[in-house]
Amino acid sequence: MKALRLGRGRFFVLVLAVLGLMVLLAGCGQSQEGTADEEQADKGTTEPLKIGISQFVEHPALDAARNGFVDELREAGYVEGETVEYIVEYAQADFSVANTVAEKLANEGLDMILAIATPSAQAVAKATQGTDLPVLFTAVTDPVAAELVDSMESPGGNVTGTTDMNPVYEQLELVFEFVKEAKSIGIIYNAGEVNSVVQAEMAKEAGADLGLKILEATVSNTSEVKQAAQSFVGKVDAIYVPTDNTVVSALESVIQVAEENDIPLLVGEGDSVKRGGLATVGLDYYLLGRQTGEMALRILKGEAKPAEMPVEKQKEMKLYLNKKAAEAMGVEIPQDLLEKADELYE
Repeated sequence: MKALRLGRGRFFVLVLAVLGLMVLLAGCGQSQEGTADEEQADKGTTEPLKIGISQFVEHPALDAARNGFVDELREAGYVEGETVEYIVEYAQADFSVANTVAEKLANEGLDMILAIATPSAQAVAKATQGTDLPVLFTAVTDPVAAELVDSMESPGGNVTGTTDMNPVYEQLELVFEFVKEAKSIGIIYNAGEVNSVVQAEMAKEAGADLGLKILEATVSNTSEVKQAAQSFVGKVDAIYVPTDNTVVSALESVIQVAEENDIPLLVGEGDSVKRGGLATVGLDYYLLGRQTGEMALRILKGEAKPAEMPVEKQKEMKLYLNKKAAEAMGVEIPQDLLEKADELYE
């Protein structure tokens, strides 16, 4: 009986030792696991933010807006390939492709979408309607007319952004700096772009106030742009190209016609002056993109929601002039205008 009692004692001691060892190993395992998690967090191995970008067409102004957006986020710590991944899609100025791109991005599990230009913004807004996926737009002339927002002050849905509404009156008024007795201006635009239709109507109103007859030539694709410009030869004192994505994509065709026939070419934004347009009072699309990036950061930080974020306008307009273009188009830029220029290309 004594030997039996001793065996049981040893057994209990052994059980206690095994249990103690298991507790110790479990504690060590938890400690090691916690250290691994901390190291993973320290190395920043969490999933990067995913932002989709739908751009209606590639041309310098829209490219500048995209670059400004990306640069603003980069400076805030969202580094491409590390803390953010961009899925960039181009519609190549095709409305049906814009819709396809929008549907694709809407189903990518993204954290945010940036839509550049009105047709892309309309497609993305439709594809994400009823969701809480934040959508920002830029280079959109009239967000209300495009049915992207309820109002400029209170967008009301998942979409907001920045407008590139032009000072059309001031742009057309520039014609008198180059042709003192100007009577008519020809405007080229794509009637399928809501943003361009809005600007065309604004041009007609401005023309009436300025005593200028507005002649229109509409296009549906870039291949028609040169012919549209040629239709104005001998009929107008100047040509005006608003921020129309189709026409700006083929701006060199208009520049060629303007230079060959000594017709001043007024444009809707600064990059078009850099490319060979004569003059504008207009936007800096890179800065507009950065302004859109500022809005994106507020959303990402949880400081604001699209529904409550007013659509923003560019804070300042600039006077852009191109001396080389003036010479090629047979006009002279007045000295007082040169002195006022914010950007002068020679």
